[in-house]
Amino acid sequence: MQKENTTKEENFRETGRVEAFSDGVFAIAITLLVLEIKVPHGGEMHSPDDLVKALVQIWPSFFAYILSFVFVLIGWINHHRLFTHIKRIDGAFLYLNGFLLLMFTFQPFPTALLAEHIGHPAEKVAAVVYAFIVLLIAIGYQLLWRYASHNHRLLKANVDAAKVKQITHEYNKTFPVFVVAFAASFYNVAASLGLITSLMLFYAVTGFTSTDSTA
Repeated sequence: MQKENTTKEENFRETGRVEAFSDGVFAIAITLLVLEIKVPHGGEMHSPDDLVKALVQIWPSFFAYILSFVFVLIGWINHHRLFTHIKRIDGAFLYLNGFLLLMFTFQPFPTALLAEHIGHPAEKVAAVVYAFIVLLIAIGYQLLWRYASHNHRLLKANVDAAKVKQITHEYNKTFPVFVVAFAASFYNVAASLGLITSLMLFYAVTGFTSTDSTA
C-alpha cells in the first residue's frame, strides 16, 4: 500500500513538472506577441491627429495580436484540460508535448507576418504561413491526446470514459476544419481567418467545461 502511494506521488510530481514547464512556455509565447506592436515614433508626430492616424494605421498589428493572444490562451486552457485526465508521462509523451510547445513559441512570427502584410498584395502568403502553424498546432494536440489516451496508456485508472470520448470526438470533428482553413488561406484570407476564429470560439467553450477527473 505504501509503495502504491509512493508511485502515485511520483506520477503526480512528474505530470506536475511537465504541466508547470508547459505553463511557463505558454506564458512566454503569449508575452512575446505584444512585442510585435511597434509604438509610433514621437519625432514623427507633430499633432495629436498625427498620433491618432498612426495608431489607426497599425490596426493590423492589434488585430493579429488579439487573434493570436486568444488562440494561445485557448490553447493553454485546453492543454490544462488534457492534463486533468493524464496520470503519468513517458519519454514519447515528453517529445510530443515538446513539439506542441515548439509550435506555440513560434506563433509570434506568423503573427508579425500577418500584421505586416494583411491588406497588402502578399497577404495570402502571410495567411498561408499563419494557417499552417495553426494546423501544426492542431496536429500537435491530436498526437498528444491520441498517444496518451490510446488504450488509456497514460490516463488515470478510473478516468471518466465519457469525457475521454468527448475530447476524442471533438478532435475528430474539428481537425478537418483546420485543414479546410489552411486550404482556404491560399484563396481567401478572410474565410481562412474566419474558420480559425470559429474554431477558437468552439474550443473556448469546450475548454471551460468541467475537467475534474478522479485520481
